[in-house]
Amino acid sequence: MPDETFFGYECAGGGEPPRRVERPVRLPGPGEVLVRVVGCGLCHTDLGFAYDGVRTRRPLPLILGHEISGLVEAAGPGFESLVGQAVVVPAVLPCGVCRDCLAGRPMVCTRQVMPGNDCDGGFATHTVVPGRGLCPVPGASGDPDQPLGAAPSLTLRHLAVVADAVSTAYQSVLRSGLVAGDLAVVVGLGGVGGYAAQLARDAGAVVVGLDVDERRREDATRLGLGLALDPTELDAKSLRKRILEFAKQAGLPANGWTILECSGTPAGQSTAFSLLVPAATLMVVGYTMKEVTLRLSNLMAFDARALGNWGCAPERYPALLEKVLAGKIDVVSGCELRPLETISTAFDDVRSHRAAKRLILVPED
Repeated sequence: MPDETFFGYECAGGGEPPRRVERPVRLPGPGEVLVRVVGCGLCHTDLGFAYDGVRTRRPLPLILGHEISGLVEAAGPGFESLVGQAVVVPAVLPCGVCRDCLAGRPMVCTRQVMPGNDCDGGFATHTVVPGRGLCPVPGASGDPDQPLGAAPSLTLRHLAVVADAVSTAYQSVLRSGLVAGDLAVVVGLGGVGGYAAQLARDAGAVVVGLDVDERRREDATRLGLGLALDPTELDAKSLRKRILEFAKQAGLPANGWTILECSGTPAGQSTAFSLLVPAATLMVVGYTMKEVTLRLSNLMAFDARALGNWGCAPERYPALLEKVLAGKIDVVSGCELRPLETISTAFDDVRSHRAAKRLILVPED
């Protein structure tokens, strides 16, 4: 049985630092499981909730954190078989039975549950989440530091980023229709964008990456980027021309590009839209509350399309996890494990762009 109490870090919003709270452990009810958290990734969405006025669906104060990996310690009726299982908790858990879920639109399910948004999340030692849709981790034991799969140094703690940053990029690439031999342009090579570049390359595409951060461009190039550019060094017309030249040199078409906007900034979104070519697909993956002025008619003129992507459907996780465990997608080199107790510093480091890697907060054992 789990401990009688757990601790976590509650966010009140308004820019206040997360505060430590201790509470009784709530045993799971029907359809729920209790997860002992071994890692929880820090996402820019968490910063939006904490600092920028982005509203959580359950009002603050709330324990944030939606990139969770852990061990199931208890389960309510219907999910007893998960007890003792290592799992990745999808960042978005649709109900699976509503009209939208049954029609193949689970990401717009009105009864979906997102930890750290609809309920307390993973910046804690324990969290209660729906049991449906959890992704078991094959080969994992009760030791969260046990090496997993073929990737060097990969552990269950690192798999926290699969819950959102990697899986959101994965669904975006799948939904774009990208195939081998295509040109993919990834705008913003941070957490989600860096994984989008890897996944696009894994799909057989040649990848151009845009980012203002030299470290990110270097990291992505090491992982197979075909061309890395700083979008601030060229105006929109010159940037498009440079990518067209690269496409020609690589024997790639001048149309049908897949553009993945992962920066979540107005500048990045404007840049992504300016790169539309005939028959292009623009995937809007990053999020900003700020407005962007666009000439929407470009979609018509280029016979292009734009799609938004929210999270990743739980049924896609096993195939993605297989790629990660096989070492096809690197989630270790881009991550840094830090003690959960340092959460306030972690928030500050990410917000001020001092964190060079994706931070995963690890509760004390």
